Amino acid sequence: MNDFTLHDLQCFDAVVRAGGFQAAAGALHRSHPAVFAAVARLERQLGLSLFDRGGYRVVLTDAGRSFHGRAQALLRELDGLRNHAEQLAMGEESELHVVIGDLCPRPQLLGLLARFFAGCPATRLNLHFETVSGPLERLLDDEADLILHRVDKADPCIEWIDLGKVPFVPVVAPGLLPSPWPRAIRPERLRGFTQCVMRDSARHSPPSDHFVVAGAPQCTVADQAMKKEVILQGLGWGHLPRFLIVEELRSGALLSIAGRYLPGRTEELVAARRQDRPHGPVASRLWAHLREQAPGLLR
Repeated sequence: MNDFTLHDLQCFDAVVRAGGFQAAAGALHRSHPAVFAAVARLERQLGLSLFDRGGYRVVLTDAGRSFHGRAQALLRELDGLRNHAEQLAMGEESELHVVIGDLCPRPQLLGLLARFFAGCPATRLNLHFETVSGPLERLLDDEADLILHRVDKADPCIEWIDLGKVPFVPVVAPGLLPSPWPRAIRPERLRGFTQCVMRDSARHSPPSDHFVVAGAPQCTVADQAMKKEVILQGLGWGHLPRFLIVEELRSGALLSIAGRYLPGRTEELVAARRQDRPHGPVASRLWAHLREQAPGLLR
């Protein structure tokens, strides 16, 4: 068996992924004959028939299926090596874009960022604040190097570090709801009261409604601090992160209306970045620092 080239291996992988030679040629921006010849050359060098070409569409043989499974590991390693080379060539970044989401306890996370970037004077931190779907949209649009928010952990393009859980509690100011009021409030009983909700800062993502009671009048706000003030003044009710209202719940300035039918929700706060993009040395050090600090960050 002669040595085969990475080019031939990549052409073979593209045919498998695209389902045919013509589609693979389009994906690779090469001609159909060039891709066909690369796969044929690979088969000769291996002494194997990788595809059954007897039908309308080419399909993998058993040997081809087994070989492709092992080949994918090599190609992933190659992508990782390319990304690492890009990182080394980049040098220290002149700037990084970090998005803080509305789930974040700001003193802890802003303090962590301030301490880290104090040791990176050549890199400017561009800090952004986004709400609801906005942080993830910025990340997927390549407008952020790192976000501190929630993500879809099933997305293969994203890697994350768990920073902690953020419980959200439905609360009201004393006197907003008439007495006596049932201990287990059904959401439909709240339709006559103004609900304070976060404004989604996403520009083109599908709207995301968290905790919204259908049919209730709404007051929209841009951040959790404003939402808390609206609720404290008795102008509406809503869900707030527990870390923001510990003292108010203790003093009775706010009352929890959580119960069987309105249980609240716990969100998973993470640091997230694209794993299909190269990351420079400062971004890599920040990622490692977050991983190191994560266990005690929200304690």
